[in-house]
Amino acid sequence: MPTSQLPPTAWAVLGLLSFPGERTGYELKKWADASLRFFYGAPAFSQIYAELRRLEELGHVTSRRSGPEEPRTKRTYAITEEGRAALASWAAGGRDAGAVTLRHPVVLRVWLGHLAAPDRLRALVEEHVAHAEGELKEVRDALARADGVEAWAHPQIALRWSERHLLAEVELARGMLADLDALPAGPTEPGQPAPESPTDG
Repeated sequence: MPTSQLPPTAWAVLGLLSFPGERTGYELKKWADASLRFFYGAPAFSQIYAELRRLEELGHVTSRRSGPEEPRTKRTYAITEEGRAALASWAAGGRDAGAVTLRHPVVLRVWLGHLAAPDRLRALVEEHVAHAEGELKEVRDALARADGVEAWAHPQIALRWSERHLLAEVELARGMLADLDALPAGPTEPGQPAPESPTDG
């Protein structure tokens, strides 16, 4: 596959290697879980290793096995100059950025709320609020770890965006709880005619 056709996940993995030091696939996964997942999504181990193999074939990454002095054999990866140049070119581009897409399972379930018990639907949104608050704490922990580290100046900007995003998510979900509470009590009676779609004219 030509470099120009690499998927975004490949660039994300290469980006993790653009910071100082060599890293194992396990370390890359930990880094992805501590940063990428808050604004892009963390690839699975299988994706990380598949992209590392592809990047190495392209000459963007090199790897080496640990020596016999190590208790367990491991392979570490490092970005090459060619890989850094390709990554810089991709990061500076914008033609393939595309639109931001949103797939929100909780909102989808609320949209189908006429089929759900009100108490269960409310519980789902409350669980989502608790989850988002937990994610917010993890983002703030990651920001604290990155504070003052010069090499992490730009990742800190992305993490601060993630912090604001999660704060908004919590506020939006709480607004949805208020909307649910404002609905008339009681389920819709079966056999009633279907309401017009909001898009029907």
